[in-house]
Amino acid sequence: MIHTTTSIRVRYAETDPMKYVYYGNYATYLEVARVELFRSLGISYDEIEKKGIFLPVSEYQIKYIKPALYDQVLNIKTYVKTKPGVRIIFDYEIYNENDEKITEASTTLFFLNAENNKIIKCPEFLMALIDTKWSK
Repeated sequence: MIHTTTSIRVRYAETDPMKYVYYGNYATYLEVARVELFRSLGISYDEIEKKGIFLPVSEYQIKYIKPALYDQVLNIKTYVKTKPGVRIIFDYEIYNENDEKITEASTTLFFLNAENNKIIKCPEFLMALIDTKWSK
């Protein structure tokens, strides 16, 4: 398993009139956390794309437990619990400043060769980075 924690402060523009985070903004928060997980492996998302690999999202599931509020710092714990094949699954837990779990989510992405738009297995360069950080 690999995991990271990413912190994000809720901006006013991301909230509704009740100052709750608008539900559509959670997808962006998860993307930020996912990109940071790759960075923790030693590679940026931009570098992955420059190597000819795209990672489109094929599934997105979310459970809202409590609202996130304007100006709160959210801690997003991101996990990859299963080594990737043609897909990579990210699981997330979002905690508020009081360390209360407020959201659970998961996204499934697949590896796509940018040149021919064919689905491929996790490329070796990325699997090697994953293997160096993998813990049981």
